[in-house]
Amino acid sequence: MPNPFRKARIFLGETSTELKKAVWPTKTELRDSTVVVFFATLLLGAFIALADFSVYNWIQLLTNWVRG
Repeated sequence: MPNPFRKARIFLGETSTELKKAVWPTKTELRDSTVVVFFATLLLGAFIALADFSVYNWIQLLTNWVRG
């Protein structure tokens, strides 16, 4: 019967090797990227809120016209 932990040990060894090859961001790069993501999220949220508000008002206006 094969050892059930052999594949797990091989997987963890390969994972460790690959993580050592990775290039991790510096604190400055990480901070700058976080700021960009934060502001992009705010802009996208504001756009979606504005679009939602506009569509809601247009539909309400058209509904009122149809009702008479």
